[in-house]
Amino acid sequence: MNPPEEFLRHAAECELMAKFTRDPESRATWSHMAERWIRCAELFESQSLAAHQGPLAKRHRKSAPESAHH
Repeated sequence: MNPPEEFLRHAAECELMAKFTRDPESRATWSHMAERWIRCAELFESQSLAAHQGPLAKRHRKSAPESAHH
């Protein structure tokens, strides 16, 4: 399982716990934990995307000014 899928699975478990708990404070805690797991999944995906695009974006940026000088 890849990390974002695992993070989202944890989020779903927390949402389920929030749904079935009767204590409002516990419900808020479980909901907050679910939100954090979702943010972890989003952050991992955005960082992975940036890491994969980073070298290409740098190469592209370096080549643009050089071609402007010719």
